[in-house]
Amino acid sequence: MADHQEATVTLPSVPASVSTARRHVLDILAQWGLPRRTEDAETVRLIVSELATNTVQHTRGQSSTFTVDVRLDRDEELRIGVTDSHPRHPRRLPAAVQQDHGRGMVIVRCLAAERGGRVTVVPTAEGGKTVWIRLPWIAPAH
Repeated sequence: MADHQEATVTLPSVPASVSTARRHVLDILAQWGLPRRTEDAETVRLIVSELATNTVQHTRGQSSTFTVDVRLDRDEELRIGVTDSHPRHPRRLPAAVQQDHGRGMVIVRCLAAERGGRVTVVPTAEGGKTVWIRLPWIAPAH
């Protein structure tokens, strides 16, 4: 494999783009011969869904597009980044049991941590941010 592989897609910040982002990432990984396990595909699907949904919900009217980057490094670290133009970093919101929202970043952080990964938020030069998920792609034996 080369030093790394990467793919990027820019999508309109509308609800229909969440499923497009999911499909894009899973299609790219399939082209790269990944994922190796169904549960890894489900983890990636859920992470991308939550990040794209957060972007669409929290940048309404402020961002016309968002970008999804997928990178696989030679050391087999998978990085998925979602970039938007909104400067506020994602934060944990108090979620009442009855609410059906407010848990996205908690879910993302738990999924990343469960697989030995991490979540970082990096400001962009344009005043927005990228939320990066970094996962070691060779899953630890359980």
